[in-house]
Amino acid sequence: MLKKTFVTVAAATTLALTACGGGTDAGTGAGGGSGDGITMGFAQVGAESGWRSANTKSVQDAAEKAGVDLKFSDAQQKQENQIKALRSYIQQQVDVIAFSPVVESGWDTVLKEAKDAGIPVILTDRAVDSSDTSLYKTFLGSDFVEEGKKAGDWLVEDSASTDGPINIVELQGTTGAAPAIDRKEGFEAAIAADPDLAIVESQTGDFTRSGGKQVMEAFLKNTPDIDVVYAHNDDMGLGAIEAIEAAGKVPGKDIKIITVDAVKDGMTALADGKINYIVECNPLLGEQLMDLAAKVVAGEEVPERVVTEESAFTPEQAKEVLASREY
Repeated sequence: MLKKTFVTVAAATTLALTACGGGTDAGTGAGGGSGDGITMGFAQVGAESGWRSANTKSVQDAAEKAGVDLKFSDAQQKQENQIKALRSYIQQQVDVIAFSPVVESGWDTVLKEAKDAGIPVILTDRAVDSSDTSLYKTFLGSDFVEEGKKAGDWLVEDSASTDGPINIVELQGTTGAAPAIDRKEGFEAAIAADPDLAIVESQTGDFTRSGGKQVMEAFLKNTPDIDVVYAHNDDMGLGAIEAIEAAGKVPGKDIKIITVDAVKDGMTALADGKINYIVECNPLLGEQLMDLAAKVVAGEEVPERVVTEESAFTPEQAKEVLASREY
């Protein structure tokens, strides 16, 4: 497994850390303007959530602003589509490739093809588990383990005055995806501090609202006593809310809900009290990505890992910031 070494880069040094989870087909320009003549191939996971859509828009807008010729592809959450897109970019001899891996494993062959072609690769949002870190120049994104830990820490504190066992159901992200693996790891490590907290059901909702609703419906049928839902992203949590309300229960009260992302729909539900706590994962990576791309194309040294700075929100805090949210 890739050793996750986290590097924080201060604004006074190399990069300002101010961000974190549909488009044209590979081979079509989406940039505008020539800038320094950089052509970037960007292979996105898909459009499975509000977070992902905001992330895509950030990359596209930043590329246009920077004068980068962006060749964009949507993998529709399929690794084979992403690998096909990467090979298309290599064949087109783009200057730099950036992508958010659908899953962690299975990338060495195509990444080696990019390296042999002299095309630098930047990982965005999600990491890979390759032991050969020379296959990519840097990773830009969140510390998913820390996100899971923040969620678990809040639950431990919130449950401190509660007697007896607390049953948690977990809505996992896409199986094999870095955020799903890491958010689970961080959460489990945090709740281990309280023996009364136990995950009684855990299943993937594939980071989608419909998946979260479907899985939550099954949880409600199979597990009579559910106290807490931990969803790996807002969209699955929003789907869980629909299932909980359909079952005649009150989300946020009868069943507490913790999610990750802090997109506008999630923050609205948080402000309304239907979600109890959200850990932020900022999707606005575009400007940082263009900055990193310019550096690696120029042959400059960049950090091995650029971890974004993020917050977390209670319902009261959501009410204060909701109007000014950019996504």
